[in-house]
Amino acid sequence: MSGPDKLNIKINRDIFTRRLIRELAGMLQEYVGMDQAKGYISLVGMEMGKWIEEIYKKAIKVETLNAEQVTDVLIDFKKRIRGDFYLYKLTKDKIILGNRICPFQKEVKGHSSLCMVTAAVFGGIAARNLGYAKVVKESSIADGDPECRVVIYICQTEETAKVNGIEYFPEGGISL
Repeated sequence: MSGPDKLNIKINRDIFTRRLIRELAGMLQEYVGMDQAKGYISLVGMEMGKWIEEIYKKAIKVETLNAEQVTDVLIDFKKRIRGDFYLYKLTKDKIILGNRICPFQKEVKGHSSLCMVTAAVFGGIAARNLGYAKVVKESSIADGDPECRVVIYICQTEETAKVNGIEYFPEGGISL
């Protein structure tokens, strides 16, 4: 008789973690509804964003990130977790990022609640450093689009007031 250690089975930790997060987000959405799930998932994403932000601030020895640094942090972080985010456009009012490969990979298909994790990480980091953020998902791999497009508004304008997204504030508040 052979024990489990003799079996030729490979369980990938990254795939396991992505599936775990997907299942947790899906169950939360099922049990409390999409609106409440958005709030809970956003809070988790914001906490993860604080942790990520502190790592980068220590590495580059700054107390506050400017818009270019926020953009660099978001892109670098997503690449480190196997996403493929890139800068589409940076203006004084917004940061637009594209993404060809989702860090959640195939596990994201049909689970757009996972996009809220990314939105909250992005929104929290931008709001804490730039004073305000509103994150708008224009397209999403999770919804079947070929790539993601995320707009992070970094100041309140007439345009910002018209778009549907989640607002993030420096003190940690959100508005769904």
